[in-house]
Amino acid sequence: MRTPINRRIRLVGVLRMQIEQEKSPSMYGNESTEGENVMKKNVIVGQSGGPTAVINASLAGVYKTAKDMGANTIYGMRYGIQGLLEKKIVDLGEKIRNDMDVELLKRTPASFLGSCRYKLPEISEDKAIYEKIFAILEELEIMAFFYIGGNDSMDTIKKLSDYAETVGNPIRFIGVPKTIDNDLEGTDHTPGYGSAAKYIATVTKELVRDGLIYEMQSVTVIEIMGRNAGWLTGAAVLAKSEDCEGPDLIYLPEVAFDVDDFLKKVKKLVIEKQSIVIAVSEGIKTADGRYVCELSAPSDKTDSFGHVQLSGTGKYLSDLIIEKLGCKSRAIELSTLQRCAGHLTSRVDITEAYQVGGTAVKAAFEGKTGQMVILKRVSQDPYICTTDLYDVHKVANLEKKVPRSWINEAGDYVTEDMKNYIEPLIQAELTPIMITGQPRHIIIDDL
Repeated sequence: MRTPINRRIRLVGVLRMQIEQEKSPSMYGNESTEGENVMKKNVIVGQSGGPTAVINASLAGVYKTAKDMGANTIYGMRYGIQGLLEKKIVDLGEKIRNDMDVELLKRTPASFLGSCRYKLPEISEDKAIYEKIFAILEELEIMAFFYIGGNDSMDTIKKLSDYAETVGNPIRFIGVPKTIDNDLEGTDHTPGYGSAAKYIATVTKELVRDGLIYEMQSVTVIEIMGRNAGWLTGAAVLAKSEDCEGPDLIYLPEVAFDVDDFLKKVKKLVIEKQSIVIAVSEGIKTADGRYVCELSAPSDKTDSFGHVQLSGTGKYLSDLIIEKLGCKSRAIELSTLQRCAGHLTSRVDITEAYQVGGTAVKAAFEGKTGQMVILKRVSQDPYICTTDLYDVHKVANLEKKVPRSWINEAGDYVTEDMKNYIEPLIQAELTPIMITGQPRHIIIDDL
């Protein structure tokens, strides 16, 4: 359905105004024409795994830089590597028509191209699938392949670059980091994490305010994503500020969870305070390795990678508080809300997401392959971060966890070091383009 002409005119006007207001040299990185002498061919980009608020900013960085460096056609994989195998491919030049579309893309959360959770088999197990992928890439005259994603996506880049080397194929494969979980090795942090952390900190602060409206005892348990790494849950500490005391307890999966000790601490807090707020990772486990969410009823639900689907940690603990302590309690599960909160995007995050996309393209045009772009923190105050490359073989299938030294000895809170690490990543805002009171997004019509 076409947008009415008056609304389109208004959209153009709003976009131009916001672009001028928000444009800064750091937002776009150092665009270079190095690589203009590279044989002009085509490139392809895909998105994989869970979405983030800024994954499309990385896509915008890939698209704009590839276009500026002379790529003929910039293809997009619909639904990642799985879609590529089914030849679901779009010409991004037909979907992203001008600079305003690029700006809208930066501000559109979730995966513009669609995503998948598909793990390639080992080369030795199924060579045919690699032959099929490379036949498609050769048919499209692809010189460089970019994949925006997390651990499993980097595994895809590793396997494809290894196969290319084995058969002597010159296609370059570069990984573009993305995950709200912040658990990729080699990089200081991952694009997507800063915006998710900003959302979590804001929601936690608002729940602290909400808990104080009535003169009665209450406990709020906030369940936050994080199977094995507590980076997201740790972000709740940012709610602790001059105007807010923040959460009372924070539990990460890096430390074994003791149910009895938890109840003792909550009981003590209930005596001391009117309202208690507790942040817990969905993946906290007891000392014997059981997920807390499975203590009441073990789950038989798994995802496409065989991982137990975690849900109900907050509810279990909240119900336990009601049963054992006789105190009013409720559970808040942030669930998917924390992944794509585009209305509360960190400008630092979206800027860095755009830059890693651009760096990936420049690396490929310089002949690099089998690499992942990383972020390197050069300075904490003032915060300065640059991009670099890292061998994808040292990243794939590994998980970076919160250092034990960033969690207090009791295992029920995080330290100032963690707060200082996260705080620069949530700074400033890149506001959505608002039309008739709602954020404006760019989409592919055939979704």
